[in-house]
Amino acid sequence: MSSEKSNDWNPETYARFRGLRLRPALDLLMQIGTPCAGPVIDLGCGDGAVAASLKARFPKREIVGIDSSAAMLAKARGYDRMIEADIALWTPEALPAVIYSNAALHWLPDHASLMPRLAGLLPENGALAVQMPRQQQAPSHAALREVSAALFPDRFDYSGWQPQVAEPEVYARMLAPFGEVSVWQSEYLQRLPAAGGAHPVRLFTESTAMRPITEKLDASETARFIAAYEEVLASDYPAEADGSVLFPFRRLFFVLTRH
Repeated sequence: MSSEKSNDWNPETYARFRGLRLRPALDLLMQIGTPCAGPVIDLGCGDGAVAASLKARFPKREIVGIDSSAAMLAKARGYDRMIEADIALWTPEALPAVIYSNAALHWLPDHASLMPRLAGLLPENGALAVQMPRQQQAPSHAALREVSAALFPDRFDYSGWQPQVAEPEVYARMLAPFGEVSVWQSEYLQRLPAAGGAHPVRLFTESTAMRPITEKLDASETARFIAAYEEVLASDYPAEADGSVLFPFRRLFFVLTRH
């Protein structure tokens, strides 16, 4: 993916809530044991927010960042190597000790094939560590579908919609044949700061979950959509006295140690 493409990721917008996005990444990292020899892969590394933490956790390993976004990779620092590649199709050059993926694989379809494929790339005692948002049915994300379909029914039809991330039990059963797997989910109660005339939850989602919608809209349509979306958010996520908003956000985690 080229950084000149209009649908490439915006590193500055994504980094607006860097601290809140980093906490689950570190929570996942701390659950990885001592893996076998080999490089550590940050699959879907984005702008490199976790690079320094991966290097600190695995100081004698080669840390490799892989992402499809040229714009994000241009901002990333701290990796021994960076590779621009489609993370859905990526295969390692050498057997990896760890395949680590924070908030990336929920963008990919067919987890029933994807996760076993990634597990199969690991040698004995290699680790697959994954965190994915599981927020798709929360008001913040349900409103994205409801508002876009109501305003632009010619472009948005969710009649066959299914959550991108399945129940925790699905991943536990899916990965059990490959080794020892730990699966859990956490709900982070995030306090988003006041943001002038914008709803804080809209600012949080616009760099991620909102992108597939606004990519299909022109500027005036985007403005209409945002106004309607923020009206729903104001009801579901009311402002506190200081203008901040409490925003519960659920995330799913798993760590597989390959047998």
